[in-house]
Amino acid sequence: MLPVLAAVWSLLAVAFLAALLLLRAPAWRSDGRGGVSDLFHELIRYGKTRPPGWSLYYLVPKSWFTHFYVVSVVWNGSLLYWLFRAEFLGESLPSWIQDMHRALGRDSQNEDMADSEHFSALLVLLFLWLHSCRRLAECLWTSVFSNGFIHIVQYYYGLGFYIAVGSTVLCQVPTNVRTGKELSVQICWYHIVGITMYIWASLHQHRCLVILAKLRKNKSGKVVRLGYDVPFGDWFESVSCPHYFAELLIYVSMAIMLGFQNVTWWCVVMCVLFNQALAAVLSHEFYEKNFRSYPKHRKAFIPHVF
Repeated sequence: MLPVLAAVWSLLAVAFLAALLLLRAPAWRSDGRGGVSDLFHELIRYGKTRPPGWSLYYLVPKSWFTHFYVVSVVWNGSLLYWLFRAEFLGESLPSWIQDMHRALGRDSQNEDMADSEHFSALLVLLFLWLHSCRRLAECLWTSVFSNGFIHIVQYYYGLGFYIAVGSTVLCQVPTNVRTGKELSVQICWYHIVGITMYIWASLHQHRCLVILAKLRKNKSGKVVRLGYDVPFGDWFESVSCPHYFAELLIYVSMAIMLGFQNVTWWCVVMCVLFNQALAAVLSHEFYEKNFRSYPKHRKAFIPHVF
């Protein structure tokens, strides 16, 4: 476990859990004007969950979600490139990456990792980058963004998240990595399980995003509206936000690829869990409030559970 990274991700997870619990508290459910409660709602609501008439200060268009994946593709692609060269060509990581390792708590003297652990970190960074590439492509060519907004704090959090999550993966290997030796690839059973789960969750997430996009298009594929409607099909039959649930499963699949026992990454998973759960609850409440015939059996986030 890397204490600094684990502590940061744990604090973020606790913050999102606290926000989720406060959202359920009657005293914090107000959407009026002024006060700490309203500041709280300004920071957690975005897009369709922001009531009309709210202040437009410190907001950016919801379509700027695309920037998260641009940053992730570039940043995590660069980390993947340097880690690949270090593992397979025996080269040293750049000095700035070594400095980042030390700042985030990686012990440069810890060289006793097995080849399977090195391969696991490389595999997770690869699939994190592939996930970002897919999400960027979906933002550009699949999704139809509304005219909604996100708070500038949420925007900077999203940018920082994808920088931090890739850095967290890279810090799972020692600063000196291979010290001149090439990596001997060792594929373990948990790599296969993790990859299978990753592909399964990614396929469902893509299908759900396609379903959402089609709600705003005609049969020829032309965008004809930017409003909201009730989605049906795939995992939407069980939950209001299956794409958020799929996002959680993708990060769980990476924890499996790391061999189940990486405490730091499980802290990342907990952060994703409570962040996505908060967004799912807000969306679920929006659907129930605005559509009288909304299916009563649907949960907000996790099928048959929550």
